[in-house]
Amino acid sequence: MAHYTGNPMSHDLTRFRGSITALITPFREGRVDLKSFEAFLEWQISEGTNGFVPCGTTGESPNLNVDEFSAVVGSAVKVARGRVPVIAGTGSNSTQHTIEMTQLAQKLGAQAALVVTPYYNRPNQEGLYLHYQAIAEAVRLPIIIYNIPGRSAVDMLPDTMGRLAKLANIVGVKDATASLQRATQQRLTCGAKFVQLSGEDGTALGFNAHGGVGCISVTANVAPRLCAEFQDACFNGDYERARELHERLMPLHEELFCETSPAPVKYALSVLGRCEESCRLPLAPLTESSKARVRAAMTKVGVLN
Repeated sequence: MAHYTGNPMSHDLTRFRGSITALITPFREGRVDLKSFEAFLEWQISEGTNGFVPCGTTGESPNLNVDEFSAVVGSAVKVARGRVPVIAGTGSNSTQHTIEMTQLAQKLGAQAALVVTPYYNRPNQEGLYLHYQAIAEAVRLPIIIYNIPGRSAVDMLPDTMGRLAKLANIVGVKDATASLQRATQQRLTCGAKFVQLSGEDGTALGFNAHGGVGCISVTANVAPRLCAEFQDACFNGDYERARELHERLMPLHEELFCETSPAPVKYALSVLGRCEESCRLPLAPLTESSKARVRAAMTKVGVLN
């Protein structure tokens, strides 16, 4: 395993940490519901959320057209008003399309881009490197790699990430491998300043203990205050309190994936009156048995009376 030998990055990375919500995209009658979305974002900030990720997987990015992407990211930037960073999901399995979407996010005022590893194409490690290198050269925006082998069918290995960390605007990773040793391996190849964010709520406690600095969280859509308190406890080194909060949140971490996300999380938010539960095809409506499981978890965690 290669060890990081590059120069420290010039970007201010201190804001990319804590509880960062992988935002849903609300729909009403088949259209993006910006009114509900903007009210939802204000609630998130009031509950202590540290950052926004619009148009990621949880935001049903494959089913948004360019105009909808612009509206959602633009709304997030407008509502955030610099209070929290906006990290736009811009990745696809086309390098050229990803460049175009990342340039658009930069124009819209996002503070960073979250770029998923190319799905379906299954590039090798050199292909992954060249993909991200081309994107980094085309924009000034800080780029956070999104490594999620379970959805993309390709895994960026720590050595490849270490090569990319030497590029000035490749600043971090959303790690959804659920492998706790990755945080340590990536600290060795990318350096301690490389921003490591968990992409798995269920392993976020261990990930932080191994060197992570936060989580891009699905559960934070539904329980933003508890997720923010959990991350604060980790940041303050109070792992006893962090463990208590993590154990309290675990039923939600599990049941929000009882069917394909974001159907469960959208249902949970509909119960809270934050949005309609509808997703776009090919995602199916949540079954009644899964709805009961989600409601039970919300009650157990304490976000539903």
